[in-house]
Amino acid sequence: MPEISLALIARNEAHDLPACLESVKGLVSEIVLVDSMSSDDTARVAESLGARVQAREFDSYAGQKNHALGMASNDWVLHLDPDETLTPELKAEIAALFKNGAPEKDAYSVPYINYFLGRRMRHGGLGTERHVRLFRKSKAAFGGGLVHEGIVVKGSVGALRNPVSHNSYPDMEEYLEKFNRYTTLAAQKLHASGKRFSFFNICAVPFEFAKRYILRLGFLDGFPGLVWSAVCAFYVFVKYVKLWRIEKGERQ
Repeated sequence: MPEISLALIARNEAHDLPACLESVKGLVSEIVLVDSMSSDDTARVAESLGARVQAREFDSYAGQKNHALGMASNDWVLHLDPDETLTPELKAEIAALFKNGAPEKDAYSVPYINYFLGRRMRHGGLGTERHVRLFRKSKAAFGGGLVHEGIVVKGSVGALRNPVSHNSYPDMEEYLEKFNRYTTLAAQKLHASGKRFSFFNICAVPFEFAKRYILRLGFLDGFPGLVWSAVCAFYVFVKYVKLWRIEKGERQ
């Protein structure tokens, strides 16, 4: 078995964790998880599946994920979100990388298969998604602050062929639950970076819809493509409304 640690963070992910952790079985030598004070059975489920769990109050996505990296005892780390799974083909491809010793590159990006409302999304900005998910922790860390974090690699990056399967939002209830948290964090990040609300920000809302539904061919994904384009536009609108509220609160 390769000396790879699976590092992930979770909050109320007891439902998604079993599939995620089962998909890496036989590939990773340890699983470490930072539990962002879940109110469900996330910690118990993770521990029952072999994970070492630490509870930590949420400060930012980058902060939580870097803490998980610090828990990993191996230099090579695989990072997944709880609603992501390795496809069997990707699992075999990663295993082959380590067959004759350490891989040549310091990190590897992987393509994504995204599902929304039960449909595989091929357009609307979701069809060509790729992220670094396998890396040396001595050469990489998470950056980006409160939300929209990413892995910053100080070294060489290779590309794997086979995908991660991302079943992000199987229903609207789960989407809306995360929507409120993400838009709040996005507004806080804008404010912390010095951005201020302008009515011109609202002009971005119809453009966001048109960009995803027309320019990026979201209409080819049927009704889920329409819903995805609409909620992405609404995300932009709510993010800027919350930025306006932050500024109003400061003035008062």
